[in-house]
Amino acid sequence: MIKVLVAYATKMGATKDIAAAVGDELARSGIEAHVHNAAAVSDLSGYDAVVIGSAIYTNRWRPEALRLLSLAGRGTPRPVWLFQSGPLGEDAETMQVEVPKKVALLAESIGAPVPVTFGGRIEPTSAKGFIATRMAKGSMAGDFRDFDRIRHWADGIAEQLTAPKHTDVWR
Repeated sequence: MIKVLVAYATKMGATKDIAAAVGDELARSGIEAHVHNAAAVSDLSGYDAVVIGSAIYTNRWRPEALRLLSLAGRGTPRPVWLFQSGPLGEDAETMQVEVPKKVALLAESIGAPVPVTFGGRIEPTSAKGFIATRMAKGSMAGDFRDFDRIRHWADGIAEQLTAPKHTDVWR
């Protein structure tokens, strides 16, 4: 069975929920998916592929996601997919979000595709910090994640991992 790590870095929990949806979708495809906080992962051995997601704030990934992305570039080569979450508002899913330079460089160095961007969530009950608390009370408040789109993206990963012509390349 194919074993995939789905790791996330989050501040307010929204990215964790996206990672859980990705893990569930991979599992529906017969893949053994392990969803973990990126901060708790120190070793990628035993995984056939890795999905790393981070909340993005002021065009920066969380440090624990960057550390894990760097770790993915060491040791045994394996496929890596990336996602970032954070845009807010009614156009969150179509908003053009620049990939942070560090992320782009690390992704390119290991042959990972550019991160896909998903909308974020900010609510008064989970907002942390002055700016987030203010945003959670204004027009940016709400849940702008599109779980159908997230599941569709995860299905694409599952298809790539289970396609007979590709499995020998990374195993």
